[in-house]
Order: sequence, then C-alpha cells, then structure tokens
Amino acid sequence: MRWIERLAAIEALEDAPFDSRLVEEMERAGAAAGRPIRFSTPTFKAYSSCELEGCGKNSFPAFSVTGAGCALDCDHCRAKILEPMIPATSPETLERRVREMVAAGGLQGFLLSGGSNRRNEIRYERYWPAVARLKRDFPWLRIAVHTALLDRARARAMADAGVDTAMMDVIGSEQTIREVYHLERPVADFEATLEALCETRMEVVPHIVIGLHYGRVLGEPAALEIVARHRIHSLVLVVVMPFYAKPGTFATPDPAEVGRIFLEARRRLPERPVLLGCARPPGMHRRVTDAYAVMAGLDGIAFPAEGAVALAHAIGRPADQAHACCSVKTERTIRLYRQAALAA
Repeated sequence: MRWIERLAAIEALEDAPFDSRLVEEMERAGAAAGRPIRFSTPTFKAYSSCELEGCGKNSFPAFSVTGAGCALDCDHCRAKILEPMIPATSPETLERRVREMVAAGGLQGFLLSGGSNRRNEIRYERYWPAVARLKRDFPWLRIAVHTALLDRARARAMADAGVDTAMMDVIGSEQTIREVYHLERPVADFEATLEALCETRMEVVPHIVIGLHYGRVLGEPAALEIVARHRIHSLVLVVVMPFYAKPGTFATPDPAEVGRIFLEARRRLPERPVLLGCARPPGMHRRVTDAYAVMAGLDGIAFPAEGAVALAHAIGRPADQAHACCSVKTERTIRLYRQAALAA
C-alpha cells in the first residue's frame, strides 16, 4: 500500500489536504523507513491526545529569567512564548523552585529561557552559581538553556556551570533579522554564536524557524547551510505561528513548503537528529505538518498532532514517548506499540 493510501486510512488524516507529489517524493527518498521516532511531551503547556498519555506536571518545566518581558518584541513572537513559563527573575527563585520540584518527585530536568535585550542577548551570568549547585546536588538533572547570541567566554561559563544542552535560533537572512527581529546584527553573529557553543562540551541544538519572514521561506536554506558546517548535536525545526503576530502581518506557511524544508534538512544532516519542535500552527495545518515530519524521516516531534503516532506505525517507524523537551534526551521513555487495526 502506497503512503498516500495509508494516510487516507488514518481517521485523523483522512480529510487532510496532502500534496501527493510531495508524499511520493518522501516515500521514494526512503529516509523514514525503519527509522525510530520520539514523540516529546514536556510540561511547557497543557497537552491532550488520544494517542499519547499526558505527562507529569513536575517532569520538565520551563523557567524564564525575565518573566514575560522581552526587549526585542520580535514580530513573530511578541514575547507570547514566554507567558506559559515559570517566572524565575532571581537565581534564588530558580534554585528554590527546582529544589521544591525535586522534593516533590518526578523532576527530570528543566529549561532555562528568557527575553532578550536589544542585542538579542540574555544575561544569565548571575544564575550560573545556582545552576552549578543544582547540578552538583542533583547530577541526574538535564539542564537546557535558550542561549540567544553570545561570545566564547559566555559559552564556556555556561558549560562550566553544568548546562547539558544549549539551544539557539539560526537565521540565514539579514533582512529577516532586521525586519522581524528588529535587530541590527549580521548573519555572521549567529554563526559565530553557534561556533562558540560547539567548542564546548555541551550538546548544541540550533533551531530554525520556518516561515520566519512573515510566513515566507527566505533565509531557511542559508540557515541549513550554516548548521551543516558545524558539529551540532541535533537540529530543531519549528514553524512560525502567525496568531502571535499583529493581525495581517504574517501569512501561514504552506504545509507542503514546510515539508520540503523537512526533506532538505534530512538530506543535509543525514547522520544528525532532526526534530520538529513545539511551535507550529494548530488545527489541520498541524496534522499535515506533523505527518510530513513523520514521512520525511525527522527523528522526533514535540506535542504531536492526532494521527502522527498512527502514521509512524503505518509506515514502519518504531516510536516512543519522552516527557521532556524535544532537544533533551532523558531516561524516562515509553515504548509506543502498533495498534492491531493499523497492522494492515
């Protein structure tokens, strides 16, 4: 049975508008065949699915060192991504909250994030002693950080504090940096940050936002070239969500165009994990996007849409579930088994 027919046999996807030529191209590419896939369900936001169990509230929380504030106020985000995070505007607050969560049980790690200053930097320096104490006392905790832009010295300080995973956005268009981010820094500064992070022992996980230029694909191919030049641990792709933006400023990226970026990322990084992260438009767009991610051979999906697990089983991809950020590997995973009804 061809993949386009398998899609039609999955209830959640039977009415989805797939590009049949792209589906055929993904099937011919063969990158997904037998490749394991991990479905991540961290505690950044509420999640409900018929295919996956919910995750514990105290499993992998996200903290913002600036609360809901961000000086850049980028057009695509407008700081909305920070709102669900736990405010930790002092090192003492962060340390106290993490220790309370450890005592309550179930904590696997946490994400440290925050809003940027006008140079797209987040000044974490005063947090590193607290992070180091937490890592000393609870060495099993997995600690991830959204780094923003930085230099070699700050990258080394982050690693020395015990951070396991460093995440940053890579933007391949100076027009996008200027117009969407309201930032006067060149593409070269993003690559320099990536290089500085890759010189440390941390697992470096760059992110690329598909459709960042008001819904258009513009700098994504250049961003993929930058990422492919460096010793990264894995790559996270996300899709711009226009409902965060001012009405009328962003178009919703075409899911088929997004799927082609998935294929190109898989081609450029055949030996590195490529993951679909939390951010992407909801509804049918999300179902189609997630299906393309499964068929393109991406290695993981955060908060998968209905039908994604069934599709993985239908095309022969072993699947498991992790209660953590998609960028972070933790010990607790749940094997997901094929349902008998999907065996045909």
